[in-house]
Amino acid sequence: MIEALKTPEERFDTISNFPYKPLYIEALSGYENLRMHYINEGPKEAKFTFLCLHGQPTWCYLYRKMIPIFL
Repeated sequence: MIEALKTPEERFDTISNFPYKPLYIEALSGYENLRMHYINEGPKEAKFTFLCLHGQPTWCYLYRKMIPIFL
């Protein structure tokens, strides 16, 4: 089993300028007890998809000012 540190969910409660609903994938084969966070914004029938991947040590907050432009 992989050892990983998890940030408690409540640590994100006071973050401003990030109105996006957190979504998670928990069925990660080989990574039991871990989950991957993602956000999914915009209309489902949108013509384009913007897939934004961040590296270590950044996280999705990096894209908070770009997401409204993409929409």
